[in-house]
Amino acid sequence: MSEGPQAEEYYGKIPRHIAIIMDGNGRWAKRRHMPRVAGHRAGVESVRAIVRRCGELDVKVLTLFAFSSENWRRPEQEVGLLMELFMLALQRESKRLHQNNVRLRIIGDLSRFSGKLRGEVDKAEALTQDNTGLQLAIAANYGGRWDITQAVKTIAGRIAAAEIAAEAVSEDLIHQQLCLADMPEPDLFIRTGGEQRISNFLLWQLAYSELYFTDTLWPDFNKDELDAALHWFASRQRRFGRTGDQVEQIRSA
Repeated sequence: MSEGPQAEEYYGKIPRHIAIIMDGNGRWAKRRHMPRVAGHRAGVESVRAIVRRCGELDVKVLTLFAFSSENWRRPEQEVGLLMELFMLALQRESKRLHQNNVRLRIIGDLSRFSGKLRGEVDKAEALTQDNTGLQLAIAANYGGRWDITQAVKTIAGRIAAAEIAAEAVSEDLIHQQLCLADMPEPDLFIRTGGEQRISNFLLWQLAYSELYFTDTLWPDFNKDELDAALHWFASRQRRFGRTGDQVEQIRSA
């Protein structure tokens, strides 16, 4: 076990689901006069540390934004290197995740990836599919608008096929068609690197998440940085439309 704070020290306020935009790899490398890909490689080390810490604290789901649908606009060489790094990470990390009872899931539109990369995704998911510990979701070629759009298309097809009536469309029905529909929605959203925006990440699912922004660049985001975010989260009063007094009454009941 880690020497850091344990789950009970957060007074029962460990988030079930943490979602993270891992921002700042390129700037981390630039400050060190290194190529951007060096920052991405360093970022993989931070992923290992955060996955380990979430497992220690019994977080149920960790979702990491690895590659957005907008990231294809980056220089072709960098995109190619990111794809190579993604494949290597799948090959090297899937056995480690399996040994630690972590289930891996890749979410996003994988059709744009090479057949070889899609094959590595399938192998990694199959290897870990029966694991019962931390559920690790990696968002790759993912966008929140894409997620909602593909859900709407699925529902429209069912209406056209007369499987359901238009009147049956509800928030719950839309939610059921989204990525991670079988997981609790994120309680805590973290973005590293100093930017303060959601950047098309889990737009539907983040509706009631607590939003935590830090200037720390992703390769420097370690266990202690995560613990600081969890302490901040524990101080939040999550009301979900209720008054503060109502929340306190529920907690004391």
